[in-house]
Amino acid sequence: MAGMLDPALTTIASSAVTDGLAAIDAASTLEALRSVDAELLGKAAPLSQLKASMRDVAPEQRKALGQAINEARTRLELAIADRHAELEAIARREQLAAEQLDLSEVIADRRVGHHHLITQTREMLEDAFVGLGFTVAEGPEVETDWYNFEALNMPAGHSARSMWDTLYLDAGEPETVLLRTHTSPVQVRTMMRQEPPIYIVAPGRSFRSDTADATHLPVFHQIEGLVVDKGITFADLAGTIEAFVKVLYGDDRTTRLRPSYFPFTEPSAEFDMTTATGEWVELGGCGMVNPNVLAHCGLDPEEWSGFAFGFGIERMAMQRHGLDDIREFVTNDIRFLSQF
Repeated sequence: MAGMLDPALTTIASSAVTDGLAAIDAASTLEALRSVDAELLGKAAPLSQLKASMRDVAPEQRKALGQAINEARTRLELAIADRHAELEAIARREQLAAEQLDLSEVIADRRVGHHHLITQTREMLEDAFVGLGFTVAEGPEVETDWYNFEALNMPAGHSARSMWDTLYLDAGEPETVLLRTHTSPVQVRTMMRQEPPIYIVAPGRSFRSDTADATHLPVFHQIEGLVVDKGITFADLAGTIEAFVKVLYGDDRTTRLRPSYFPFTEPSAEFDMTTATGEWVELGGCGMVNPNVLAHCGLDPEEWSGFAFGFGIERMAMQRHGLDDIREFVTNDIRFLSQF
């Protein structure tokens, strides 16, 4: 019948698809698939030969033959593309598995690390003062001249400023922004934002233009305490210092106060502690909050009174552990650090 495709030609196209799909599925590598692709769709492939023979087919059958050939090629091309994607994924997984590296860190020395001795001492002090009813307060390490000096009764030109070797920053007006020389600005900020009664300790880093030696570092740690309430007296200050020393060192230790001078306290004192051998060692400074400081912070000195104290955390750690060189804390010698 006119337009009917010769069954022999149909068989060739159908067999090319059947055999081709089987060959595609059997290809286990991309290299093998490329060979199959050339065999099925190349110039010497059965479908290509069949297409070349169309000139010998009756004109009325050419359209049907062309359609059959195109459908067969399309099925094979899609099957090859799908198999190519599968083999590519397999090859990628194999490559990743082959190139996989074990990045697990093997530590020969399995000793567990621990906090630095300064951190240990700071946490110990915080716990001791919290046990005495204080809370922990913090503030910025970069301060303004007002918080660091003026609010603490040291206006510009005050001679007491020479007690601190200040590190000023190139920000704002000259000598108005600095690295805090003590943690006392935290006390000022607390009094300005919090209504009394106030019972805080302020631990943190301080900065001074000091040359490092056995007793000084340019960056060191302090902890300062502040109490503001009604009826606070110097006896409360002395009792608090005695209490926390006994908490830290034991009931056999005692303290004493010696007259001193600080612009932000009046009267002022240095406080000492007895050692295990009965000698006296200085721990820090203290005193009653100067009325001018209370006024600068918006508190009425006629209504409120308070005391403040402060000491170096490094010095406290040195005293507890019998150390004689503060530089040991910053040299990062594992032989030293592993002892604590």
